[in-house]
Amino acid sequence: MTEYYNYIKALHLIFVITWFAGLFYIPRLFVYHIEAQLKPSPEKEILSKQLKLMTKRLWYIITLPSAILATLFAVWLLILAPYWLQQPWMHIKLGFVVLLIIYHIKNHLIFKKFQNDEINYTSYYMRLWNEGATLILFAVVFLVILKGTFNWIFGVVGIVVLGILLMLGIKIYKRIRNKNPEG
Repeated sequence: MTEYYNYIKALHLIFVITWFAGLFYIPRLFVYHIEAQLKPSPEKEILSKQLKLMTKRLWYIITLPSAILATLFAVWLLILAPYWLQQPWMHIKLGFVVLLIIYHIKNHLIFKKFQNDEINYTSYYMRLWNEGATLILFAVVFLVILKGTFNWIFGVVGIVVLGILLMLGIKIYKRIRNKNPEG
């Protein structure tokens, strides 16, 4: 490894964090945008215009550049340390990265539709969708930290349990919110 490997690794991690921040926040903005459509005029139009601007700035200033930079630094790391590609855990991690990229692209497609006032989702669906990045993050962090000591069965069960807990949390939140629509 070269002397600047850790600097590249730090930059990769910083941009992964900011990428995830964008992927965590943009579906929340989609939820707010969907819910704004239920408001009376002129509140609906004012909120919609503001949310479009917020999502556009988030996407083009934070999320997309972070995705590109995280990917470039990851490739650079693999060029500096190609032996990581021989590790089975890395193959699985890269599989999750492919899922993350697909999730990112789908968010981009949703973003483009919302920018054109094509809103075909419910806020409930978007709350569930928002958890996709959470599941991928958990999987990748555990893979990277535990590497070869990772018990695959325990890991898969853990991700499934986390997904179930997230779904239950969303359902409970929906029930509470339906009882108190202002909260």
